[in-house]
Amino acid sequence: MNWSKRVEIPEIDVLELSQELQGGGALIDVRQLEEWEEARVPGVKLIPLDELEARVGEVPTDGRLYVICKSGGRSGHAVKFLRNRGVDAVNVAGGTLAWVASGEQVDSGPS
Repeated sequence: MNWSKRVEIPEIDVLELSQELQGGGALIDVRQLEEWEEARVPGVKLIPLDELEARVGEVPTDGRLYVICKSGGRSGHAVKFLRNRGVDAVNVAGGTLAWVASGEQVDSGPS
């Protein structure tokens, strides 16, 4: 992945994410399949970080895109990568751990 260009990494918290998703916001999860099956935001699309460059064509580009991982680190890298490609991507601070801790609905198991 090309990380050379410096970009700002905007963030929202999970409460803001919940509101955005209710309004139809798009979300991708960049964790590994095993993590995703353990616990995830309902309806989130899985594109693991190590597959993101190859699967960038699957990334929703209509409007703002929210990106989540376990705690916010990998999704921050994904946001930087996507913003370098012109995608209006936003990191979810605290990631899935914060989502679960907030009491929001969680899905698990295979899709």
